[in-house]
Amino acid sequence: MKIYQTNEIKNIALLGNDGSGKTTLTESLLYEAGLISRRGRITAKNTVSDYFPVEQEYGYSVFSTVYHVEWNGKKLNIIDCPGADDFVGQAITALNVTDTAILLINGQYGPEVGTQNHFRYTEKLGKPVIFLVNQLDSEKFDYNNVLEKLVDNYGSKVVPIQYPLNEGPEFNALIDVLLMKKYSWKPEGGEPIIEDIPEKEKAKAMEMHKALVEAAAENDERLMEKFFESEALTEDEMREGIRKGLAARSMFPVFCVCASKDMGVRRLMEFLGNVVPFVDEMPQVHNTRGEIVNPDPNAPTSLYFFKTANEPHIGGVQYFKVMSGKVHEGDDLTNSDRGSKERLAQIFVCAGANREKVDELVAGDIGCTVKLKDVRTGNTLVAKDCEHRFNFVKYPNPKYSRAIKAVNEADTEKMITAIQKMSQEDPTWVLEQSKELKQTIVSGQGEFHLRTLKWRLENNEKINIVYEEPRIPYRETITKAARADYRHKKQSGGAGQFGEVHLIVEPYYDGMPEPTSYKFDGQEFKVTQKGKEEVELEWGGKLVFIDSVVGGAIDKRFMPAILKGILGRMEQGPISGSYARDVRVVVYDGKMHPVDSNELSFMLAARHAFSDAFKNAGPKLLEPIYDVEVFVPGDKMGDVMSDLQGRRGMIVGSESEKGYEKLIAKVPLKSLSNYSTTLSSITGGRASFIMKFASYELVPTDIQQKLMKEFEEQSGDED
Repeated sequence: MKIYQTNEIKNIALLGNDGSGKTTLTESLLYEAGLISRRGRITAKNTVSDYFPVEQEYGYSVFSTVYHVEWNGKKLNIIDCPGADDFVGQAITALNVTDTAILLINGQYGPEVGTQNHFRYTEKLGKPVIFLVNQLDSEKFDYNNVLEKLVDNYGSKVVPIQYPLNEGPEFNALIDVLLMKKYSWKPEGGEPIIEDIPEKEKAKAMEMHKALVEAAAENDERLMEKFFESEALTEDEMREGIRKGLAARSMFPVFCVCASKDMGVRRLMEFLGNVVPFVDEMPQVHNTRGEIVNPDPNAPTSLYFFKTANEPHIGGVQYFKVMSGKVHEGDDLTNSDRGSKERLAQIFVCAGANREKVDELVAGDIGCTVKLKDVRTGNTLVAKDCEHRFNFVKYPNPKYSRAIKAVNEADTEKMITAIQKMSQEDPTWVLEQSKELKQTIVSGQGEFHLRTLKWRLENNEKINIVYEEPRIPYRETITKAARADYRHKKQSGGAGQFGEVHLIVEPYYDGMPEPTSYKFDGQEFKVTQKGKEEVELEWGGKLVFIDSVVGGAIDKRFMPAILKGILGRMEQGPISGSYARDVRVVVYDGKMHPVDSNELSFMLAARHAFSDAFKNAGPKLLEPIYDVEVFVPGDKMGDVMSDLQGRRGMIVGSESEKGYEKLIAKVPLKSLSNYSTTLSSITGGRASFIMKFASYELVPTDIQQKLMKEFEEQSGDED
């Protein structure tokens, strides 16, 4: 295979809602480029994309597929991404390592929620967008309606370059207003018949051509001057203007294809090869030190590893982008993140599961290698004279969590290892062994996402697992001051145990004044501060510990043990077993024994005294509240609002965003457990949401009483 230079390489992400036809389009692109001799079909389970067993079982894409096509002396690296929102991590990764996005539109439905989600990511990353309308042969297809929705959603930057002549099952022709030609196909598709535009279409085509010329001219002062003089541009000038418009996101061209019949695909490839910006024409990338890294083939070598696939009979296949320099077969490189050395014994270019060995790849190109020892997704490999490290892919927060257990407890370690390996393939699968909840928690983007993980564990790894509802990480605090004392005394032959602690607890907030005295039942307790310690709790909030013991009632050497006892009880709060936070404790008195007092005695005495005082200090449970943004079609707005309110959600605002309504709400985490499934059911899969931790707020009294009762029944009266 020819070694392509940086100015001959274009990197493209293929995105689109589930069912828009990306896998079918991929087959046609590869067929037209001569990489496959016949187009596969999803139903036959023989496509280049969707080659993993789980994808063939369910009939949907789970992983992105990296492939390349060579066309007119250019190399197009394309990453075909899953359409379902649950697998959005694959699309985010692809957008970060490519330079242009094709947003495939299902011609039956027009732009959908997946279109909006993907467009939002292109906006955030500043990537050019081409809208590609597919399924022109569908009975429900209405091009004018699709175009109208695109313009409504994305504004006047949407500029059609093609339109179909006859829509529906008889589709076989379209008008290209960039080249001002009619394209038509025989039933087998493939190579088009190119003719002059029919007389009856000339007026419409000329009007759209002028709009395209004007849009192209707007991106270059010289072209704009020429347009004002002659109202015309040459084909090359239009390509230049469109390329600049794409790079600046000041225009979003609209193309048409019928991927299932291989109609329009060859013309699309011409446009990608001739017009889409090259790697070196796009915004520059920065390394972790904020330095610009240009895709310069003469610079020191650096590779960013953006994807891992664990394939049967091969093991780990690692995909990389050459960020700078050149990489050769047999190169020895260093892992910037882990410090280990790696040799790239072989390098390949990809077409799904098919790989072609190459000797060299240059800056901007995408390739893969196998059997690296210590490379993880997101790592950077560099040559000895290079210090780059990259960390530019930011994944969304998880939206769906479940506690996970192996049916056979002996498989637990094997299960954890398998999930950790899978999270290299999809970093939006997140595993946490929660000390607080005493559960192993696996999180993802939705129920669909975690169901896929379960299928892989059970079918690929032969580990049977069960999902359970995850516990909620409540917090305990207090609302008023209270005091308690406790004597721990134990005598069982030989040295005994003795420790007595008197203490006061009260709610703590930053900036509160230092205590001087307290009054309980008419008795005053003065505070003489001998020592103070502020503990930032790892689960959030603070413990402020004040030593106010006078007269040597408790020796100083026992104070760390008293603090340890209090912290131990805060780690398993007195009313629900949840972490306690934001408490000030004043130890003001106590007793010790010259022989029997030791650290354990005072630790236990402090633990019980704190528990007693806490229960009398107006204890309250706090629950995690999340900020939730729901993107929903206008006709489903009322249903979604009602559902959120039924989840104790508080609607705090709404706004329109490119054809969809955005609902903003604050919702307790407890109520979000199955939200992704319910939202999909309510809206027919047309809505999506994001969620982010906001704060801890008081739990309603009835729920607190229920949780306290459950805790008492489970634990008995420990205190």
